[in-house]
Amino acid sequence: KVIWTVLVTVLGYASSLPVGDDSLCTAEELAKYKIIFTGKWSQIAFPKQYPLYRPPAQWSSLLGVTHSSDYSMWKKNEYASNGVRDFAEKGEAWLLMKEIEEAGEKIQSVHGIFSAPAISSGTGQTSTELEVHPRHPLVSFVVRIVPSPDWFVGIDSLNLCEGNRWMDEISVDLFPYDAGTDSGFTFSSPNFATIPQDTVTEITCSSPSHPANSFYYPKLKILPPIAQVTMVKIKKRQLGLSAPFINLPAKNNEIIDSVS
Repeated sequence: KVIWTVLVTVLGYASSLPVGDDSLCTAEELAKYKIIFTGKWSQIAFPKQYPLYRPPAQWSSLLGVTHSSDYSMWKKNEYASNGVRDFAEKGEAWLLMKEIEEAGEKIQSVHGIFSAPAISSGTGQTSTELEVHPRHPLVSFVVRIVPSPDWFVGIDSLNLCEGNRWMDEISVDLFPYDAGTDSGFTFSSPNFATIPQDTVTEITCSSPSHPANSFYYPKLKILPPIAQVTMVKIKKRQLGLSAPFINLPAKNNEIIDSVS
């Protein structure tokens, strides 16, 4: 009876843990980060069909989640959810937030949702804070490219935990993705649903291989980063205080507008 009780207890505890490598995180109980999104979509770096009006080049609000490996907001080469489709096509976040909430309620795979304000130009910064937990050390987010058919940038399941410690700082260059739900080639393409739906794919300087593609630069080997995200761990003594604004340096002759 004692062995059976212990076994049931252990199995019950194990079943409540998220599956995957993130369950190996043995860092302190939780950590807070400042996340800074920097738009690098300038006319100098991306001159082809650069949107100047109706609407000009800009970024939607950032919508993100901290989670375990049981949850996935989006993945390259997989089909986008209806919530990601609505966000990538129209910037509507309601359905995506509902999907996140339902995932959190069903399998407790979500620790928290975070968002940052939109950027009214192709270059600039926006920021917010997020919290990660040893059982939920992964970060995912999406930002819609405006205007575009269904294009976005983002991160899929970035692990901020390294064994028994949280990373102090990490920066990631971001490149455009196609949600696979609209067949437009250009920033200002009219709505033309992709039937059947395609998977999420990375847009490169040669793919889609069509001269009409707004990101088609056949003379380049790779596209320059269209955005960058930096996450900086907030030290304990800073908790409860406003984290300092980080003004990241400009690169590739791009203009970075600091948006407070």
